[in-house]
Amino acid sequence: MRRLSAYRSLAVAALFLVAALPCFAGQVAVLKNGFSIRHIRHEVGGDVTRLYVSADGSSFVDVATAQIDHFEDAPDMPASDSLHSASSSRQPASGAVLRAASSASGGFPGRPHTDLTKVVNEASGRYRLDPDLVNSVIKAESGFNVRAVSPKGAQGLMQLMPGTASQLGVPNAFDPAANVEGGTKYLRELMELYNFDLVKALAAYNAGPQRVRQFGGVPPYYETRAYVARIVKDFNKKKKAEQKATAAKKPSRDASAKTRVAAAKRKPNAEVQAKAGQPSE
Repeated sequence: MRRLSAYRSLAVAALFLVAALPCFAGQVAVLKNGFSIRHIRHEVGGDVTRLYVSADGSSFVDVATAQIDHFEDAPDMPASDSLHSASSSRQPASGAVLRAASSASGGFPGRPHTDLTKVVNEASGRYRLDPDLVNSVIKAESGFNVRAVSPKGAQGLMQLMPGTASQLGVPNAFDPAANVEGGTKYLRELMELYNFDLVKALAAYNAGPQRVRQFGGVPPYYETRAYVARIVKDFNKKKKAEQKATAAKKPSRDASAKTRVAAAKRKPNAEVQAKAGQPSE
């Protein structure tokens, strides 16, 4: 009985200890624009909230605090997200970086970090892909987890299989910059292979080019079809948000143009009136 009581005391103490820890469990930051960012923990630093996407704090995304609607517990990553064909010689798996609403870093000094937004933008520029597309792929693949490992062994942000990583020249799949570089390069190769048919390229990224070739398109696997649909939906959502933001700015630009035209029309009249008031020579 004493031993059982001691165990119960330790269990209660452990619960209190866990409750007292900061939010190291997986979380999702839901933004007001509808986007979401999966992360390990977060720190609020005034106008900027830092979302740590690696357990050691080396990689993070800074987001304007005002852009965050709420936080919620992150669901477990389904195994279907990391479907890979073991027979594929160049088969990655999954990952996603969402562009930060703010890149300010005030309030969080002295921490080495990888700027994931910069990494994605640079890799996308080199391989001529939309960074929003690369972000959507990373989101579906690893949920921003730089240390993610799938049941089949795919690793890192864009879930590169060891053989694929080696062929792409990625020595360390857990290096965010190297992983995104390799995954983006592979995605570009698939886009070219399928004449820029995004659906087929994504299906090949998930299930392997040999499966796309075998079935003449998206394989009849629920996991692959759900994977493709999820990325396309997320990518389209970002594009619609950009279009709305552009449309919202257009009226203000039009108003400014009208103001300048009106001012230009008034200016000659003012000059005429000024000259009329001058004494003749």
